[in-house]
Amino acid sequence: MVAVYKVKNPISENDVHPHLAVRLLERGITLDEFNITLAKGWPAVDVKEGTSGKIYVFEYEREWLGKIFAEKEVSVYYKIVDGRVIPLTAKARYGRNFRRKEEIHAF
Repeated sequence: MVAVYKVKNPISENDVHPHLAVRLLERGITLDEFNITLAKGWPAVDVKEGTSGKIYVFEYEREWLGKIFAEKEVSVYYKIVDGRVIPLTAKARYGRNFRRKEEIHAF
């Protein structure tokens, strides 16, 4: 279960392009997870110029495609236009022992 976390200006279904909505569904990413990643995530390093990204690791302990996974790493990519977040895409990885913000910035 995803922890309840209040996001200041959450992305709504109206903000999500239909193509992205399909990708989120295919990748098992909820709008809540997208918003939590935006609010609590750390900067993604694989972004293209002019694009921003954030990563967050969720405790998962559920089944995805017939296999149980301990964690789910969600990466979201977006642009800021006129002060608004424009969601571009998102990806998810399922597994365990994903690096956290503290571990990434410790080097």
